[in-house]
Amino acid sequence: MQKATTPPAYEGELLAQINSPADLKKLADADLPRLAEEIRALIIRTVSANGGHLAANLGTVELTIALLKIFDPPRDKLLWDVSHQAYTYKILTGRRDRFRTLRQTDGLSGFLSRAESPYDAFGAGHAGTALSAALGMAVARDRRQSDAHVLAVVGDGALGCGASFEALNNLAFTTRRLIVVLNDNEMSISANVGSIARYLGTLLANPRYNRWKSSMEKLARNWLGFGWLRRVYLRMEEAVKSLFLHSVLFEEFGLRYIGPIDGHDFRGLLHALELARRSDEPILLHVATQKGRGYPFAEQAPEIWHGTGAFECATGRPLLQNSRLKYSDVFGCALEQLAARDSRVVAITAAMAVGTGLKNFARRFPERFFDVGISEEHAVIFAAGLAAEGHVPFLTLYSTFSQRVVDYIIHDVCLQNLPVIMCLDRAGIVGDDGPTHHGVFDIPLFRAVPNLVIAQPRDEAELLTLLHSAPQWGRPAIIRYPRGCGPGAALPEHPPCLVPGQAEVLSPGGPVQIWALGDMTPMAREAAAQMAAGGVAAGVVNARFIRPLAVELLAQHCRDARVIVTLENSLLAGGFGSAVGEWLADHAFAGRLLRFGWPDRFLPHGAADVLHARHDFTAAAVAEAVRAALR
Repeated sequence: MQKATTPPAYEGELLAQINSPADLKKLADADLPRLAEEIRALIIRTVSANGGHLAANLGTVELTIALLKIFDPPRDKLLWDVSHQAYTYKILTGRRDRFRTLRQTDGLSGFLSRAESPYDAFGAGHAGTALSAALGMAVARDRRQSDAHVLAVVGDGALGCGASFEALNNLAFTTRRLIVVLNDNEMSISANVGSIARYLGTLLANPRYNRWKSSMEKLARNWLGFGWLRRVYLRMEEAVKSLFLHSVLFEEFGLRYIGPIDGHDFRGLLHALELARRSDEPILLHVATQKGRGYPFAEQAPEIWHGTGAFECATGRPLLQNSRLKYSDVFGCALEQLAARDSRVVAITAAMAVGTGLKNFARRFPERFFDVGISEEHAVIFAAGLAAEGHVPFLTLYSTFSQRVVDYIIHDVCLQNLPVIMCLDRAGIVGDDGPTHHGVFDIPLFRAVPNLVIAQPRDEAELLTLLHSAPQWGRPAIIRYPRGCGPGAALPEHPPCLVPGQAEVLSPGGPVQIWALGDMTPMAREAAAQMAAGGVAAGVVNARFIRPLAVELLAQHCRDARVIVTLENSLLAGGFGSAVGEWLADHAFAGRLLRFGWPDRFLPHGAADVLHARHDFTAAAVAEAVRAALR
């Protein structure tokens, strides 16, 4: 298996001259297309070695250059929604020499981070936050009576978030100056869905309006220096937009709409941004970009190239091949089996059909597949409504995005004991994507909720079994599983039904019992083997269920064991080990409880083995801690 390597520094002639936005402003406009080519080459080379978000970043190169040509961060606040589209911004704001360390341990983050650079006004790894944050910054600026600008670059997928609409609803009554750049590439991670996407499409596609707009913009470029002529142009544009487009949604929210603008045409971009800079009212620039631009493989399949591992530039082939099924693939296969057997089964996702393994399900059962866009809160209540009417909804999210739905799981699902089955992909640490995406909060967030079953499989076969079992429980359930591939277990043809609270004894042991959760089972077995070599008999339990616990087995170990160990790919605070500790405390366990998991802080990005070693979360550390406890 070939390992990704860090690329050498890219020495583009123009790019080598730029160490800050001030250097960019010195470049002639005629040089900007060449600079864009050099930046794209650097992004492709770096992501091909390190992995990362490719397609979205290739689409925003010209837009970023134009923004930094016209505006002056960090004085002007420039916020990027999600920020997986901000690699060019990193490169041009003093991080070009470190860009080769992108997503590497101790290197640059794959997202914006306030701790990384003063140019990063607001960190973001989840969609839908930029408008609200920008509005807060605009109010702070207004209170200081500053003339600085605040800009939010928002993807068209993020615009469908409830939080984005809440910000729009408050905008006109909160500030008089804000610039929203709508980066419309017709994609979030998957293709955009819903009425907002359709509405934006009509704005992009109206040929008569766009012909008129192109002609008028040529004239308007000469009017920027004359205030009264500029005002005449804006009133004329408003009247014609009303004629051609009938209604412009954003202007109902108090934003002057300008667009659509070709996001790869520097002349049009610079003109529109200069117009926005001089505006004395909230303004929205609708910029059309192409996801994956400049790399043919990403242009043809932007969904696949949204986030990628290391690859060969010339062919697009992955460098790190793995023949084993991913957990998300097993999830998709299991759901197809269930749907073929039971017409009540439906699948719901929030703009993650490919990432969560549902693409084939969507093709095979289109009438039972629902992609609600980046609207996790709606997805949960929607699933609850389906469950209330007798359907069997499987809602799949990445664990990190489940953080958004805590209230809805409690109030709309569990309080009513509705059998919604929520499947959390990428549970546990996720390596290079870092603190915004580590799926380590779901157990502490949901463990205290009544009626809820929470389970985690130790391999692909057990994931299949849990998915087949969950509809028979007749109650709300969460099944969490890690990123990537499992150990390669064969999938059962006829999976048995697991009962909530049913653990599996993998080895009996003696004075030491290790309770491992899911993907921590191999570490438990390795630690037990190291202890056995020193004459200590350690049993290994596949816990399976976080809620309810396997209390009968735990009661036996409470009586017989001197040391009980818990291992979990989750936060220690409030996690699985805490649940075991609470039960043992209530039942007067006389021995020692050792809990291993992740500490009570945000974890950085980095390779999983490095993170484990740095936090003493290894089989050797477990074995040594047990030996010390037995002395």
